[in-house]
Amino acid sequence: MMTDDTRLHAELQSAGIAFDQVEHEAVFTVLESSTIERAIPGAHTKNLFLKDTGGQFYLATVLAEKQVDLGSLRHLVGAGRFSFGSGDEMVELLGITPGSVTPLAAFNDTAGKVQLVLDEVLAAQPRVNVHPLRNTATLGLSGLDLVRLLVRWRHAPLIVPVPNKAPAAEPSQN
Repeated sequence: MMTDDTRLHAELQSAGIAFDQVEHEAVFTVLESSTIERAIPGAHTKNLFLKDTGGQFYLATVLAEKQVDLGSLRHLVGAGRFSFGSGDEMVELLGITPGSVTPLAAFNDTAGKVQLVLDEVLAAQPRVNVHPLRNTATLGLSGLDLVRLLVRWRHAPLIVPVPNKAPAAEPSQN
């Protein structure tokens, strides 16, 4: 039986996608991955598994340090009010567990139930770092190749300027 890594790597090679993969300890949050990010060049990502009020699922991939304004993002992509999808929904739709979220999980969404949203900044990066369906490794590929791969899997991403949250107002000094 082929492992997820073997299947994914075979698919990347079949598509002519150049990539490399670095093994590391399990990371579950952007904060936990910060030490790994310093050792691996390129743009690092954060992924938000979202569900709107109409029941549509979204996977938004942005720069790791971005604080996403979900209200503005929903308007940008034409979605209803967002909430976070559950771990069970993630396993069912994307075949991955929380902590392993990655746009590469579109590989497992053969029914096409999840709309991918990619921050336009990432689409243009020479190297984008994502999980390869597990959180114990980082896979690097170009932003253009990531888009090409998602299109190949019939998950053409919405490439948008994902909005940042406005900084909190400073308390007034009296």
